[in-house]
Amino acid sequence: MNHSRRTRPRSSDAILLAGVVLVAINLRPAAASIGPLISRIEHDTGLSSGWASALTTLPVLCFGALAPLAPVLAKRFGVRSSLAGAMVVLLAGIAMRLVPGDAFLFIGTALAGSAIATGNVLLPVLVRRDFSGRTATVMALYSTALVGFAALAAGVSVPIADAFGGGWKGGLGIWAVPAAVAALVWAPWLWRRDGSATSAGGAAAGRARERIPVSALLRRPLAWQVTFFFALQAGGFYATLAWLPSIYESHGASQAHAGVLLSLTMVVGLITALTVPGLAGRFADQRPLVIGCCVLTAGGLAGVLLAPMSAPYVWTVLLGLGQNAAFPLALMLIVMRAGDVSYTAALSTMTQSVGYVLGAFAPLAAGAIHGAAHSWTPSLILLLALVVPELVIGLAAARDRVLAPPRPVAAAGVEPNRLSTTPA
Repeated sequence: MNHSRRTRPRSSDAILLAGVVLVAINLRPAAASIGPLISRIEHDTGLSSGWASALTTLPVLCFGALAPLAPVLAKRFGVRSSLAGAMVVLLAGIAMRLVPGDAFLFIGTALAGSAIATGNVLLPVLVRRDFSGRTATVMALYSTALVGFAALAAGVSVPIADAFGGGWKGGLGIWAVPAAVAALVWAPWLWRRDGSATSAGGAAAGRARERIPVSALLRRPLAWQVTFFFALQAGGFYATLAWLPSIYESHGASQAHAGVLLSLTMVVGLITALTVPGLAGRFADQRPLVIGCCVLTAGGLAGVLLAPMSAPYVWTVLLGLGQNAAFPLALMLIVMRAGDVSYTAALSTMTQSVGYVLGAFAPLAAGAIHGAAHSWTPSLILLLALVVPELVIGLAAARDRVLAPPRPVAAAGVEPNRLSTTPA
């Protein structure tokens, strides 16, 4: 192989990596900006607490319900073209939320959620395929960008709304800016199918054509273990995202202070977002990481439940470290338990479709229980109780096994494209 053939893929890898980070940046602000502003939205629009709960839950439901469309789009248009289209739809959804009328608020949120669902499913597939030699590193960049901008959205949406006159539209609309940047960067891929894979993923791309249907995983216990772990961590995270500001406001914190506390849960999560993928990729067995994230999450929730204003920064730091360790760990489990690219696509679809739909019930239930009890205590007890099955199922999912059948090295002519070795 000559030098020109090596140089060109490296340049393509750098451009594609920048695109991955830009998509990751846009995968949470459209949802994370709602929680800190929900009381203003209720006041301005007259939404009941039930409809407000529905609005906070709608993005997560879209993440799950529309996730199965992502592989259909990828098959028809290619992974990169589908991601490019998702960024355009995201921009349209954010803009639509600014149009007067409650219906447009919900429709725009649903559009944004559908775009994010596509990114949620296809980014791990793209990383596994095109960065197979650097999966842990790229996943760390991906999860860090995602967590970092979720934190930014939670922390600055209220001040930005104040700067635009004190309503809520400025705080939601500002996130059209990074969406527009991502749409522009991905625009060259919008009208063309994926070409050859990058240098890191050429062999993997060939195997990716061997499509594995999601139905092939429905009788595989490992697939369900990864899916339920993803669902439980997502439920806890989105319940926190939707209601932690309201919980602290009920204890006397201002809207700005409550938004800062929510932002802190994600700012400290940058530490785990950076480190957990590398740690998970270094070892075949991730059970110690499961234990660590569940213990931290339980400690934070217990503090918010028992003594919320005695040490709010301590509780939010513990909560943020735990929940934001579980998310990148769940993403790495999709990649590592799948075994190869075709299984990664199927497992990513199953995990994120079923996982987000189930996870959406946690913020919905927390809001409904609060509405009935007029207290956040029962809701916090529920979230704390959910950490127990998260731990049990996570320990099962984190054992060293893979879904993909063994590939004979001699027959393939290359090293098997997997990060784990024991067939499930």
